[in-house]
Amino acid sequence: MKPVRLPTARVTPFDPPVELAEYREDAPIRPMVYPDGHEGWLVTDHGLARKILSDQRFSARSEFKRAPVARPSADPFFGAPALPGWLVDMDAPEHTRLRLQLAGKFTARRMKEMRPLLDRIVDDQLTVMEAHGPPADLVSLFALPVPSLAICALLGVPYRERAEFQRNSATLFSLEADAEAAARAMDALYALLRQLTKDRDVDTGGLLSMLAAEGTLDAEEIAGVGVLLLTAGHESTAGSLGLSTFTLLSHPEHLARLRADPELIGNAVEELLRYLTIFHFGVPRTPLEDVEFEGHLLRTGESITISLPAVNRDPSWFAEPDRLDFDRRTAGHMAFGYGIHQCLGQNLVRMEMRAALPAIFQRFPRLALAVPPEQVRLKTDVSVYGVHELPVTW
Repeated sequence: MKPVRLPTARVTPFDPPVELAEYREDAPIRPMVYPDGHEGWLVTDHGLARKILSDQRFSARSEFKRAPVARPSADPFFGAPALPGWLVDMDAPEHTRLRLQLAGKFTARRMKEMRPLLDRIVDDQLTVMEAHGPPADLVSLFALPVPSLAICALLGVPYRERAEFQRNSATLFSLEADAEAAARAMDALYALLRQLTKDRDVDTGGLLSMLAAEGTLDAEEIAGVGVLLLTAGHESTAGSLGLSTFTLLSHPEHLARLRADPELIGNAVEELLRYLTIFHFGVPRTPLEDVEFEGHLLRTGESITISLPAVNRDPSWFAEPDRLDFDRRTAGHMAFGYGIHQCLGQNLVRMEMRAALPAIFQRFPRLALAVPPEQVRLKTDVSVYGVHELPVTW
């Protein structure tokens, strides 16, 4: 079978590339060629993805990772040992040790306790947006500040640092930034978090101080965990909030249902996460040994890309998967991955979206796009999908 390249071109803003469905139907695991010429594998089937992501023979270590699309900003970090605290690039036992220090701090119960704070943040940012007046960019005035304020409060990072960490985060997630710029951005983020955690007697009022007081992680690991949570913690939710709002404005019947039945928001958020799947290039794994898998020999060191958008549109798991359906049973979606590396902050993302989405349309019942839909700039040049701006009026 001739190797394919990962398809990235979309026909609509809300649907993954059509080739992914064709690949899943024809050969759900198939050879794929990477930008550096390496030949590995592409997985587009829900069941196969679950098997790989729960099998410890397939490594998440950064030493073996390759970007499935051209992404020079990953060059300093892929093919090299994981940075201190960067648990997404580690296997057991290092990953296990770090994850155990963090998992209990991100439970659904803990995140539910943040709801009053999130409601205040949402209300304050909607007031800022209202004072700005229409037309306004919902991303810069709402979708980006809300998760940035929330993750700063959770970690104990002063919000005045937002311009620096947002700029450096954007460089790391960009497909267009070069390796040198990405390395500088990461160094700057570590320096920021290192400064905030260098004195264990100083309480920054958040998770970083808690980790320092517990004394089980060293200073560099705490800084690295902080960088990981700070960057992923605002980029992912900002992408989800902006794109979900665009989706609701483009699906008025779904928006009407959400307005009429506020209790629907929990399942609506899960369906939006599944339907949009903002980690649009998937997740990488690498066999640590030769593995016979579904009739294929996956050799040691061959890169595997699991396409989360394809997996979340698999009709064997989700009936009529290309239809947005707020009544759908969404259990099993992989918007946050699967297995031991499943997104640590998923409960925070859920709580932020449940707080933010209904509030937007309650404050602005006549909210509408201020430009034609085709003029909304999509984040196809970033590893976390979304919209660069969302011009709205009310």
